[in-house]
Amino acid sequence: MNYQLNFAAVWRDFPSLLAGLGLGLELALISIAIGCVIGMMAAFAMLSRYRALRVVASIYVTVVRNTPILVLILLIYFALPGMGIRLDKIPSFIVTLSLYAGAYLTEVFRAGLLSIHKGQREAGLAIGLGEWQVRAYIVVPVMLRNVLPALSNNFISLFKDTSLAAAIAVPELTYYARKINVESYRVIETWLVTTALYVAACYLIAMLLRYLEQRLAIRR
Repeated sequence: MNYQLNFAAVWRDFPSLLAGLGLGLELALISIAIGCVIGMMAAFAMLSRYRALRVVASIYVTVVRNTPILVLILLIYFALPGMGIRLDKIPSFIVTLSLYAGAYLTEVFRAGLLSIHKGQREAGLAIGLGEWQVRAYIVVPVMLRNVLPALSNNFISLFKDTSLAAAIAVPELTYYARKINVESYRVIETWLVTTALYVAACYLIAMLLRYLEQRLAIRR
């Protein structure tokens, strides 16, 4: 059996694929921003002198990191309405992806905080800054520069994870690819183009983040 490649159906709906790619990038950006806040709070909690905070943060990280993200997506999307909390599919996915990102970023930020020499904190206190001012103006900025490579890798992974949003009919790239596949029966062509779009997007994101890392390294 000779299979003839025909990309006509894919090119016809190519704008939909690009729109889905754009939505996936938007979802990843929003989720990484919220995930950074969650991860930062959880990292400080894990390093807190209060045992209760350490336990709560540890349970959160352990549960989320050991649960498949697809299971979390389905759990939050279908379970929350049963508890009287109704979210549309896109907000529901953002909540899931943010919690997932936060759990992984907790360990990244915790390692970053531990890498900061205590002398920097002591210097801040010596010039009259309060504990929270030291964290805001010294600890967190230095830590973010230290963990930027890991943060970049997490963002790219998070962007690829947006493909799972198709499971709850969020119209991102994979959702439109499946739709085109079903309507045109051009399986190979559809997924070849989809793969190429993901690879190109991830490569460009990686190059942009690497450039940002180099600029920040020069300014140190």
